[in-house]
Amino acid sequence: MIDIVEILTHWYAGRSQHELAASLGVDRKTLRKYTAPAVAAGWEPGGPPMAEADWRALVCEWFPALADTRLRQVSWPVIEPHRDYIHGQLKAGVTAATIHQRLADEHGLEASVASLRRWVRANLPETALRSQVTVLRDAPPPGEHAQIDYGKLGMWFDPASGRRRAVWAFVMVLACCRHMFVRPTLRMDQAEWTAAHVEAFAFFGGVPARLVPENVPRNIFRVLWPAPLCGRGSTTPVAVVVDGPAGSFSAT
Repeated sequence: MIDIVEILTHWYAGRSQHELAASLGVDRKTLRKYTAPAVAAGWEPGGPPMAEADWRALVCEWFPALADTRLRQVSWPVIEPHRDYIHGQLKAGVTAATIHQRLADEHGLEASVASLRRWVRANLPETALRSQVTVLRDAPPPGEHAQIDYGKLGMWFDPASGRRRAVWAFVMVLACCRHMFVRPTLRMDQAEWTAAHVEAFAFFGGVPARLVPENVPRNIFRVLWPAPLCGRGSTTPVAVVVDGPAGSFSAT
């Protein structure tokens, strides 16, 4: 049932069947089967916000035979072989988003981050709960480091193209005072990444000693890792320091 909820959630967010089939690994016939009750009930993408619990209740109503589908999850079998790795990463304090990115990059995992989170809640509940405990630490000195993340703000109708587009937010937070810079964007590429940093540094009036990204898009991460940058042919990473659960990028 949980994977059906994922299908409906992405469909309701306005993603096309082609995008759903590519990202979730489900054929279009299956997608039409599980979105048909929502369409028949008058639901349309982009409607009022729906929580996962709401979709779960509707799925139980529309597909009562699938009320317990723990063994039928289409993406869980590809996650299961990485159980020990996921368990170890969670114990080390690594977030699900970072674990998913590492599995996708290093092991070719073909499952969404939402599926990974649900697999963790169902199969490693105690570890998942422990990973949610926040341990307060002493505030770092001013200017020591800033934390970077991307978050989805929602869908927006673009009058220029006549279609709905996802709007993302680049966020940089100073670790000492929690002062925050937010830049909405329609793209998460190298140009936007660079422009967002320049504006953030101008907003703060300075550059932190270290930048700690939480969930950087892979196309940007590969630019920071060897690619002959600035004419350098060496395979040695340029200005990159891996430090702890999240990658820590030096400002030098």
